[in-house]
Amino acid sequence: MTKIGTMKIAGKSGNEYEFQLYPVGTSFKELGGVYVVTKREPKPGGGGAHTFLYVGETGDFSTRFDNHHKQECFDESGANCIGVHLDGSEKSRKAKEADLLEGNAWPCND
Repeated sequence: MTKIGTMKIAGKSGNEYEFQLYPVGTSFKELGGVYVVTKREPKPGGGGAHTFLYVGETGDFSTRFDNHHKQECFDESGANCIGVHLDGSEKSRKAKEADLLEGNAWPCND
C-alpha cells in the first residue's frame, strides 16, 4: 500500500478521526475500520483538498471495495482517494460512522 498522507475529519460531536489516505485501487489487509471515499485534488505546494463523497464502515477492508454498491457514484464523482481509520469494534465503527455522517455532507451516502 502506498500511503498518500493522513487527514483528520470531525464528526457532529466534534470528535476528530484520523484517516490514512490511499489511492483508489489499493489492496488492503483483512482489518476492520471506518473509511471515507473522496475526490482529492493536489494543492500547490503539496498536500491535497478533498471533496467528501462517502463514509462507511467494514469488518474487512480486503474485500469491501470489490463491487462496492456505490461504485457508480464514486466513478461519476471522480473518486480517487480512500481514507481508512482502523477500528476492530463493530459497535465503535458504527458510532464513528454515524457521527461523521451527521457532521458532514456525503453525496454518495444518499
